[in-house]
Formats: sequence, C-alpha cells, structure tokens
Amino acid sequence: MRLNLTKPLVIFDLETTGLDLVKDRIIQISYIKVCPNGEEIRGNELVNPERPIPEEVAALTGISDDDVKDKPAFKQIGQRLATTFTGCDFAGFNSNHFDIPLLAEEFLRAGIDFDFSRCRLIDVQTIFHKMERRNLAAAYKFYCGRKMEDDFEAHRADQDTEATYRVLMGELDKYAPGANEDPEKVLENDMEQLAAFSKTNNNIDFAGRIVWGEMKDRYGKPLLDKDGNPRLTEVFNFGKHKGVPVADVLHIDPGYYSWILAGDFTYNTKQVLTRIRLREAQALR
Repeated sequence: MRLNLTKPLVIFDLETTGLDLVKDRIIQISYIKVCPNGEEIRGNELVNPERPIPEEVAALTGISDDDVKDKPAFKQIGQRLATTFTGCDFAGFNSNHFDIPLLAEEFLRAGIDFDFSRCRLIDVQTIFHKMERRNLAAAYKFYCGRKMEDDFEAHRADQDTEATYRVLMGELDKYAPGANEDPEKVLENDMEQLAAFSKTNNNIDFAGRIVWGEMKDRYGKPLLDKDGNPRLTEVFNFGKHKGVPVADVLHIDPGYYSWILAGDFTYNTKQVLTRIRLREAQALR
C-alpha cells in the first residue's frame, strides 16, 4: 500500500547515549523521507555526542567512541536536518515518547527553533500496541511475515528505520477499511488520523510538564465550545501550581516563569512556556 500523503513523511530512528532527555545525546540518526509523489529520500549518519558513549550502549548498538570521534556534532548538521525536515510530518517506533522529544532538545541546544507542534506525529509503536500490544520484532513478524533478525542487524538506527517503515505499511494493509471484520480494527490511510491515533496523553510539551486541561467557570463547571465539547487550556502538571492554568500563573506568580527557565527542565518545556508567555503578553497590548 502506498502512503496517502499531503506532505512529506519522515520515518526516522535515533541511537543515543542514554534515555535522559536533558543529559543524553544522539549518536546516530537515520531517516526515510517519503514524498507525496512516492519518492523516497534516505539519510543515515553517525553523530559525535561530544561525550563518552557508555560501554553498555556501545555493546548494544555497536557504535563506539572511535566510530564517532571524527563525525560532526549535532550542532554542525542540525540546520541541514532542519531544512530537510521542514514541512514534514514524522513517524517512528516509540517516537512520540522518546525520539521526537530528544530530537527537539538537540535542535534547541543547537539554537534551532524547529516547531514540532506544526507536524503530525505518527507513532508506529502506539498503533501497534493499541492493535496488538507487542514490540518491534514481534510487529515485524506479525505484519511482514518474517523474523526481524533474518532481515536486519539489531539495534542499528538504519536497520530499525527500514523495519519501522515496513511495519507501518503492513499496519495500513492489515487495518485497511474492508480488510477485516472487526470494526474496531480499521485505520484510514490518512496522516491526520494516524497522528491522532498515535497520541496516548494530553501533553503539550514532550516531558508532560504542561498539559491540556478543561476550562471551568467559577462554580467548577466545565466550559463548552459551540459543538458541546469541553474547552481546553494549558495547565501545569507538576509542582505547587499543578492543575492551574499556565496563563493564570504567569499573571499571579511571574517569578515561576524565571524559575523554570533557570531550572533543570527540558529546552522544549521552556520553549512551550515562553510561547504561552509571549501570547499572553500580546493579548494584554
């Protein structure tokens, strides 16, 4: 099945020094940029994390300090990647929970304000878990009919990217309208619907420090929009202002903004908060 695209879709995978969004760095990035006309553009490169690669990561990925010592740092390739990715949607395996947030951090550390909020984010793992609830190797066997270890080398971004692409295509084939009798197992070949199906939380920033919450009147009753759905606003999801609208906190406790900007929060959290603050400042003019 050919992807039904209105704009390019970047299927990608990262290998990293670890799982900490603040402290860890990318050591390999691989992607397949699929264009609406069917053209596929592949990229795969090692990245110097500018810090030692832990032994367990080197053993898992096969990427050592020697492999990356002469490779460019992310700040040297970030603008080129941003140019390649501009105007695209994104897909990956567990990408909404890890790869996208870490890539966003790397862009911001490099001084590049890449706005993922304008992109549709499709998580192949979330689709798989909601439909079958297994891992990538099981997904590959289930949707592609082969053992992943027979076709790919484990724990390499370029290999996992190829497998993820094939799984996504297999998912769309299996859950196409009319392909099975279960009405709950239907997926349209539409990036908007796939992105919505990939969501598992109401986060606004990737770390979940700011989330969507229902707007309420002074009696605690939810406010509804013209279609009868609850109106939503940004609220803090941690600390002393948990559950309080961000806009309200910016007015009643402006020092909280400065505290977050100076604190050990992800760049993405600070970016989202700054955008809300600028919007509120514009509204007061």
